[in-house]
Amino acid sequence: MYAIIRAGGKQSKVSEGDVIDVERVKKDGTVSFVPLLIVEKNGTVISDRKVLSKAKVTAEVLGESSGPKIDIFKYKAKTGYRRRAGHRQKYTQLRIKKINMPGAKAPATKKADTEKKASTAKKPAAKKPAAKSSAAKKPAAESTAKKSATKSTAAKKPADKKPAPKKTDGEGA
Repeated sequence: MYAIIRAGGKQSKVSEGDVIDVERVKKDGTVSFVPLLIVEKNGTVISDRKVLSKAKVTAEVLGESSGPKIDIFKYKAKTGYRRRAGHRQKYTQLRIKKINMPGAKAPATKKADTEKKASTAKKPAAKKPAAKSSAAKKPAAESTAKKSATKSTAAKKPADKKPAPKKTDGEGA
């Protein structure tokens, strides 16, 4: 099982026992994160926000470290402009203790829902053919009357069209 967490504006893929570096966290002891995505051992992906809001990824703070030094040098020729600066990012080392996923009953409810849908779909199908045979004769006469009415209105529509405006050369009037 692994999870994707967000720490310091960056995302990391973690599993239990991993040691990762994240941007500096000013806490001692344990830190918890809400995962963005969880993939279980059987390959099931969980990305629903409602389910993930209940999940937690807990980590233990191991210590702090520094990243590589970055030198910044600005220079413009023939003007005497020179600026020198540097930067060294601080990181916190974390060991992932546990990925806690409460209530993993979601796949079982989906199977029950599909069985209910299948059973309800069979019952109405048996009743529909009897209802269609008695009702099919009456709307047939009505549908032919509707078709003839639409044909007569369709014939009137082209006559109601306005003529296209005349195009003029260059000047507006």
